[in-house]
Amino acid sequence: MKKTELIEKIAAGSGLGKEDAKKALNATIDAIKDALIAGDKITFVGFGTFSVNERPAREGINPLTKEKIQIAAKKIAKFKAGSELTEMINK
Repeated sequence: MKKTELIEKIAAGSGLGKEDAKKALNATIDAIKDALIAGDKITFVGFGTFSVNERPAREGINPLTKEKIQIAAKKIAKFKAGSELTEMINK
């Protein structure tokens, strides 16, 4: 599903116009991004949890040269599906 299709579903399900649904979706996405950037965890009970995990620095190998390289530490966004969503998917 693409963003435009999601906007149409939101509009149909909420009674909002497409433009208002687009604004609501964009505001939601921005709020989630801002919270993750701040290091917060976002939980939607039954749906899932968005969080930030840190990957430590590690040593890797360049596949072309077989030379050892140092891979820097970084933060990654993570989503863990909630139990209700997992059950719905596995029906």
